[in-house]
Amino acid sequence: MDATKKPLRIPPSFGVYAEEHGIFDMYKRLLCQLIIDKPVEPLQYLIDWLKRDNSNISKIAVIGPPASGKSGISKVMSKTINSVHITSDVLLDDELSDAANEAKKLISTSQAVTDKLWVQMIEERLKRKDCLRRGFVLEGFPQNREQAIMLQANGLMLKHLVVLDAPNTVLVERQAGKRIDPTTGDVYHTTFDWPQDSTVQARLLVPEGISETETRDRLNEYSRNIDGVLATYPHIHKLINADQPKADVLAQTYNFINTQLRSEAPHTPRIVLIGATGSGKSCIAQRLATKYKIVDVSCGTLLKEQVANNTKMGEALREFVSGGERVPNSLVTKVVADRLMQLDASSRGWVLHGYPLTRDQAEGLFDAGLQPNRIYFFDIPDDCVIERLCYRITDPISGERYHTLYNPPRSNDVKQRCLQNYKDSQNNVRQLLNEYHSYAEELTDYYSEEGALRINADQDPQTVFEYVESTLVNPLPGHLGQKDY
Repeated sequence: MDATKKPLRIPPSFGVYAEEHGIFDMYKRLLCQLIIDKPVEPLQYLIDWLKRDNSNISKIAVIGPPASGKSGISKVMSKTINSVHITSDVLLDDELSDAANEAKKLISTSQAVTDKLWVQMIEERLKRKDCLRRGFVLEGFPQNREQAIMLQANGLMLKHLVVLDAPNTVLVERQAGKRIDPTTGDVYHTTFDWPQDSTVQARLLVPEGISETETRDRLNEYSRNIDGVLATYPHIHKLINADQPKADVLAQTYNFINTQLRSEAPHTPRIVLIGATGSGKSCIAQRLATKYKIVDVSCGTLLKEQVANNTKMGEALREFVSGGERVPNSLVTKVVADRLMQLDASSRGWVLHGYPLTRDQAEGLFDAGLQPNRIYFFDIPDDCVIERLCYRITDPISGERYHTLYNPPRSNDVKQRCLQNYKDSQNNVRQLLNEYHSYAEELTDYYSEEGALRINADQDPQTVFEYVESTLVNPLPGHLGQKDY
């Protein structure tokens, strides 16, 4: 690109490609791993890393106090998302690990396994091919802040930390009824989850360390450490109430792990607002542009500017604009695309309203490489639009706008001289509403796969703006079963 040419245009495909393929996040992960591992041959390491990198795998830890249901939730979740379930027993049973053999020696002599040893076992296990390929669900770790910091220092980054929580009285009661199947390792409960098979019932054993005193000691230890763990993972943990049916706990857990993490990649908003006349698109667009310094692009204003500036395109548009006729798609798409490709819109982002009006225009926007990453439909009843627009009047002297119902003129003199814009006549508004309804359905179908959001626009503008803002600054939630684990 030649920076001396004005106006400078950046191909929109650059940003779209980088966003779709997560180029920024991939580059960040690559550099972080390079600095952590410090390979002797950096170039070959980067090539190998790129070949095996899979950012979509699950990296989940499930922690909680004793009897909170960590084992059951972790086991079901790992099967559902086809990830490796890692527990303390799995780590200790690893015969290939020198750290595991050392830890078993400490346990046999009634000594505590050090945090460094636990982290070493976890690191060795998570670097096996099955974990790198399928991801993992780590049960019961990290147990404290020291373990959490060491895991991060070794480059073992979690994506989601599920924290189960329940009152101590409930946990003590649960712990007292726990029973273990020595054959399968499955955990049952005398009250809440008793097996139907009499053979299984007969072989269940009472596990060690479930007396009330022992349980309360473990609960106190957990309480001392949990704040430090949560402080280490401030943005990726979620507290889930474990004092509810298992199905509800699982549903909340699945919803959390399907939530996309907020990326640190530079985000360029490309917003399209679709709605009937009077639905508040211009108001919301102006607020977004003011707060986030993005470009407010009104299709109608663009066309009028072309005509007023006597450009070549303006000459072609003049007869359509002056006659109030529909501008051909080819012309209006070119005007909009040219504006959205300019440097300010490409670098800062844009919010577009008044376009597209038809499916053909939406396809034209896509063909120009200007795919929006947020689409909002403003839903509002026709009667509310008529009430908003058809009661507007303007003072021709001061230029101030009033509404006969909500903001009437303060004096009789002003009221007498106020006039209604012909565009706000009921016949004209109804005609515009009919035109919108004629193409709204096809636009809805076209954008349904793009994750378009629908908003009740018959609300206070601040409420509508806050909703749009919340979905703009945070990632949109994923859908269960659609995330590639």
